[in-house]
Amino acid sequence: MAEPHDAVEVIVAKRDGGSLSDSQVDWVVDAYTRGVVADEQMSALAMAILLNGMDRREVARWTAAMIATGERMDFSSLSRPTADKHSTGGVGDKITLPLAPLVAACGVAVPQLSGRGLGHTGGTLDKLESIAGWRAALTNEDMLAQLEDVGAVVCAAGAGLAPADKKLYALRDVTGTVEAIPLIASSIMSKKIAEGTGALVLDVKVGSGAFMKTLDSARELAATMVALGQDAGVHTVALLTDMATPLGLTAGNALEVRESVEVLAGGGPADVVELTLALAREMLAGAGVDDVDPAEVLASGTAMDTWRRMVSAQGGDPSAPLPTARESHVVTAPTDGVLVRLDAMAVGLAAWRLGAGRARQGDAVQAGAGVEWHARPGDSVATGQPLLTLHTDEPDRFARALASLDGGWEIAPPGSSYDPSPIVLDRIS
Repeated sequence: MAEPHDAVEVIVAKRDGGSLSDSQVDWVVDAYTRGVVADEQMSALAMAILLNGMDRREVARWTAAMIATGERMDFSSLSRPTADKHSTGGVGDKITLPLAPLVAACGVAVPQLSGRGLGHTGGTLDKLESIAGWRAALTNEDMLAQLEDVGAVVCAAGAGLAPADKKLYALRDVTGTVEAIPLIASSIMSKKIAEGTGALVLDVKVGSGAFMKTLDSARELAATMVALGQDAGVHTVALLTDMATPLGLTAGNALEVRESVEVLAGGGPADVVELTLALAREMLAGAGVDDVDPAEVLASGTAMDTWRRMVSAQGGDPSAPLPTARESHVVTAPTDGVLVRLDAMAVGLAAWRLGAGRARQGDAVQAGAGVEWHARPGDSVATGQPLLTLHTDEPDRFARALASLDGGWEIAPPGSSYDPSPIVLDRIS
């Protein structure tokens, strides 16, 4: 059968600033997934989209076309409503770990299809894989059974969900087109809509350690994704959250699991607790559960019980000791004063260079590697006091990690004032 369109015609339409028709979008996404459209042709189209953008109809159709290349999950058989959260990625962003069991303990099922880390942003699956025995791969049947029984599951997305996305993402990664907002939005939302969740809360990070460096670009991405969710019948809201400073006090796989368990035990850093509760409230509201206070549930210990059941259900031992790196290096404060800046990107790069992240998909990561910081912006520090501890199994990694931290923090004179940025910068619904 003759193809109804050809790749050059679609590329030229977008290159010249035109709007692609529904049938052009449907055809090009499907044909690329089938191998009819070549990588170099899709690269040209992706660049044209990056430069010329897409309108709301085009992005919605592109997202639907990506979903149509695979399967859709169905959670309608569950005895409770579903809600999910997606973060655009940051440094020290371990929020999924305490959030999923907390929301489940409040009566809403949480199907969290998560990914692995690439570059300076950590991946949720990498973090959980530092727990002895825990496995990321589940069948759809296992996932449904665990959602009914435990109420929360964090696992790898199966190959059947939006296969066009996997192929297109790899291409964007090597052609300088990752930043195209229509393609970011459709990549995230095609998987989330195909996943079949009833409500979705987006955590769009803003700042040096985030993909979106400015409030304007983050707002544009958030608005695009919220519109896609609403158009697909998914109750969607977005919170824009600060990622100029890393979250919590740790970046690295096992380090972040330890911190998450502290939060579930009723402790942990205040910013991690605050963001976990803010997102939990949005997820519960989206799922229509408004008579439960997640702060009370967190304090009661039931979220910790759910965490232990969630980890155990996937083969993990929640009481096994977490891996620790063989080597550590302490960075001390060179002077007395007030820490006024700790740059998320610098910390994220250091953790990555210590072995906590990967340069290419498929690289191994070190479970114990990463960075701990012993002061947060606004804290007073004294000369010689530990500021950061670097962890790795390979001491020859310290030099490059220290180089990425160079200029990444700032100590102002004693008594200097510090005006903290709020964690939640804006809400888009």
